[in-house]
Amino acid sequence: MNGSIIPQDLGQLSQLVDLDLSRNSWKGILTEAHLMNLRRLETFQISTDRPALSSSLIFNVTDDWVPAFNLREVYIQNCRLGPAFPISSQVKSLRLLNNDIGGKLPFQFKFPNITVIDLHHSQFEGTLQQLLATNVPLLEELDLSDNHLEGTIPPSICQLQHMRFLSLRNNQFSGEFPQDWSLWSEIEVVDVSNNNLSGKIPNSMGIPSSLEVLKMNNNLFGGEIPSSLRNCSGLIDIDFSDNKFTGILPIWMGFKLSKLQVLRLRFNFLGGNIPQQLCNLQYLQILDLGHNNISGTIPTCLSNLTVLRTNENSWNVYGGYDELTTVIMKGSELEYSLDHALYLVMSIDFSSNNLEGEIPEDVSSLIGLISLNLSRNHLIGKIPWKFSNLSNLETLDLSHNHLSGEIPQSFSSLTSLSHFNLSYNNLSGRIPSGYQLQTLDNSSYTGNPSLCGFPLSTKCPGDDTQTNQTFPGGDSEDEDDNGKLGFYISMVLGFVIGFWGVFGTLLIKKSWRYAYFQFFDNIKDKIALAIALKVNYLQRRF
Repeated sequence: MNGSIIPQDLGQLSQLVDLDLSRNSWKGILTEAHLMNLRRLETFQISTDRPALSSSLIFNVTDDWVPAFNLREVYIQNCRLGPAFPISSQVKSLRLLNNDIGGKLPFQFKFPNITVIDLHHSQFEGTLQQLLATNVPLLEELDLSDNHLEGTIPPSICQLQHMRFLSLRNNQFSGEFPQDWSLWSEIEVVDVSNNNLSGKIPNSMGIPSSLEVLKMNNNLFGGEIPSSLRNCSGLIDIDFSDNKFTGILPIWMGFKLSKLQVLRLRFNFLGGNIPQQLCNLQYLQILDLGHNNISGTIPTCLSNLTVLRTNENSWNVYGGYDELTTVIMKGSELEYSLDHALYLVMSIDFSSNNLEGEIPEDVSSLIGLISLNLSRNHLIGKIPWKFSNLSNLETLDLSHNHLSGEIPQSFSSLTSLSHFNLSYNNLSGRIPSGYQLQTLDNSSYTGNPSLCGFPLSTKCPGDDTQTNQTFPGGDSEDEDDNGKLGFYISMVLGFVIGFWGVFGTLLIKKSWRYAYFQFFDNIKDKIALAIALKVNYLQRRF
């Protein structure tokens, strides 16, 4: 329905048990009058296809209204709720998503049967101090992400022994994370990213072997990555980026966490070498170690990363969790979710470290890569010519290294490139020509004084006499011969069409033929008269 108003007589359906008004374009105000006699109602779902702040549907009931029903499941999305909403103490699933609600969280009440609380992106504020395990003893899923919550995370949260999913991302929580992780025997997802949490990650984190997703990025955590995490063999996503972790890259990640698909340790103070054991992570799709103090060489076994080599992923994550991951691509930070093609992203980022040596040849076998960033290291040697195998590459950044030699001519076949940076190396020779490379800015090549050719202003030897530019799959002399042949053919065709366009018409149309020759007879008489007058004038003058 487009812009429909919910009928007032909806409340007369006294036998209604399940009410689903989701995925529509409702408008107007929904009040207790619409729900007055729905005594048997247990499930209520309503959503619009517009964000809450611009939604035309307002859910407005009074504070003292006591509904005649006891809802078991509530799902309200993209509505403007307020000033109150009746929540039965018998509710089992409460999902209020992307709503303009505001105010304090309703945790001061007891919900003995509730298993799901999802209040994400609904403008809630305040703290979690009223969240008591005795009030919600059966809670399995708690999603309070994208609100304005603050204060510390209370230790009582670890007493929710049935907890499987916890997302507190994008709030203003501070302080240390609770220590008693061992009480969460069934936990699968913990996402506390984008807060102000600090301190060390508790060793007890490694006790729940059920953990699959651990996102603690964009906080102030420090210390070493706890070795107890090796017990969490089911982990598929670790994101510790943008923190203050120290120590070396854990070797055990490569053989204890064999299911990892995402490993992001970007922007920390980690050192040591890149462990060869990371090559055992055959399901890895996103590997980001950028902006650390990592030294040594790039492992020569990266071709063992099966998914990146075969371009065949098998993304697997907790159902209902819209995972959000940041990837540096095309020179910018881009956020991907499972709803927006995260499962297609395949990326390696070793940028801004102290890596040295040459780029291993086997990197060229990772045909699934769409982003490769090795910039700002101390890499030497030539660029592997087999990089042309990376046909899916959209981002390639090798800038600020000590690479030498020519840019492989095979680069002209990388037709998907949209961000390409080889600046500030020691490269030389002609820049490869190709339709995609010709669209890139010359800043991609600056800082290489021995490079020449388009798009740089520096000409290569022989450019003054060479007027035709060679592109892959073609020869300049052949193109010149083909151009001449095309000119002669078009000239002949033009003459034939023009000639028969005129004289063919005169042969067919008798009236046009008479008019045509009459026209030239008149022209002839006028020219003869003009000549005679001119001659007469000159005779009189001389």
